[in-house]
Amino acid sequence: MAGHSKFKNIMYRKGAQDKRRASQFSKFGREITVAAKAGGPDPDMNPRLRTAILAARGGNMPKDNIDRAIKKGAGGGEGDDYAEVRYEGYGPGGVAIIVETLTDNRNRTASEVRAAFNKHGGNMGETGSVSFMFDFLGEIRFAAEVDGVVLAPDAVFEAALEAGAQDVVSSDDGHEVFCDPGDLHAVSAQLVESLAAPESVKLVWKPAE
Repeated sequence: MAGHSKFKNIMYRKGAQDKRRASQFSKFGREITVAAKAGGPDPDMNPRLRTAILAARGGNMPKDNIDRAIKKGAGGGEGDDYAEVRYEGYGPGGVAIIVETLTDNRNRTASEVRAAFNKHGGNMGETGSVSFMFDFLGEIRFAAEVDGVVLAPDAVFEAALEAGAQDVVSSDDGHEVFCDPGDLHAVSAQLVESLAAPESVKLVWKPAE
């Protein structure tokens, strides 16, 4: 019985991991599709698509999945027509919140986001009501240690500065490199060469200082 229980636990963990991976791949795919639709299917001419592909590769998304998502955005595939919509508002205690969505039904999504704000003691505002409190930046995250090698804060800072980044925040958990959104692809590519493969490469809303 003990061996059977252990086997069931292993299978449960694997099933949960597979479910999280599928959800992550779906998110990457939607972002790639929207980016390709908005700026064209050529990553060299579409910075947002380059960024989305980098993020998907960082999450180990298979190349075939990436190619299908690009084709879908370029009009060569069938499926839902996703649009990017941003919502802004305040949470409990007046905390400013930005919610970015990819949706195939604007009315349904707006209703669900508003309900979530209300349920947790917040309220949804108009576009622009809180975004002025944030900076829209490219973010490249590195672990504190990669393949047994510790990434020293000074080394990360110097490499980031050389690559054209704006700021670096280091802690015991790792390093966050921030840059202009349009420079994200170039900065991340140079840091891969000078440091290591990042944990994630994405565009973020960072609270303004």
